[in-house]
Amino acid sequence: MAPAFSPMPPYDLHLPDQLTSGVVFASPHSGRDYPAELLKRSLLDERRLRSSEDAFVDRLLQAVPAQGAALLAARAPRAFVDLNRAEDELDPAVIEGLPVAGRGPRVAAGLGVIPRVVAGGRAIYSGKITQTEAEARLAGIWRPYHARLHRLLADCRTRFGRAVLLDVHSMPSEALEGLGPNRPDVVLGDRYGASAAPGVMAAVEAGFSGTGLRLSRNTPFAGAYITQRYGRPAEGMHVVQIEINRALYMDEAQIRPRADFASFEALMRGVTACIIELLREPNRLAAE
Repeated sequence: MAPAFSPMPPYDLHLPDQLTSGVVFASPHSGRDYPAELLKRSLLDERRLRSSEDAFVDRLLQAVPAQGAALLAARAPRAFVDLNRAEDELDPAVIEGLPVAGRGPRVAAGLGVIPRVVAGGRAIYSGKITQTEAEARLAGIWRPYHARLHRLLADCRTRFGRAVLLDVHSMPSEALEGLGPNRPDVVLGDRYGASAAPGVMAAVEAGFSGTGLRLSRNTPFAGAYITQRYGRPAEGMHVVQIEINRALYMDEAQIRPRADFASFEALMRGVTACIIELLREPNRLAAE
């Protein structure tokens, strides 16, 4: 049966002219190619659908290929398929004919691989989609993205002896409310040490030193599906999730870059260059 939506490229892969690092940067939630079918059937307009999007994160990372590392960026939006969820995190409240039992907390909250809600708990649909449509989204977007990410990491490990994935996201400033005046600007997540060796996390932290940004480890975000699936330090596969406060570079209400966006992009260019350099062999910070 034909897909229930128009096919789209599932990702953009930007490779350097010469790969000099086993570091891969990825942005699974910055996709902004909203299918006409989604816009037509959703209860929300495009601006409200974009409230769950990690808008412009791929632009913050655009210098990475010139720095010798790979950049994988999603094209499909998170409201359509969430690439930071497991393939089987399916929500019976949004997909027809699924058993209700066995839902995890993310699915129960409407944040499964086919999301039911966007930020603020706002429902995307008035009814349900078919299992055929859900399968088409997984086959056309989720599986190709993860297959490519897996190959990238495996190739880096073969070539450099280790692969390090920096999975980059943004967090709404409201998610930091209640954390006090010293709330973080950037949250680094390694699932409390389970997804990356200490030296790798130290190198990522060091990349942000001197920026003036406040850092936190694993609070309030320790990493989700991608860190859990790919983080295997004992096997030479390391993952650190990076969450950046959106208020630092964008107007969150209007979903547009701030006037000083270029300055923050330049700051991030320095951060990524430093991280890539620190994680090149040999380096004591990258010791496992």
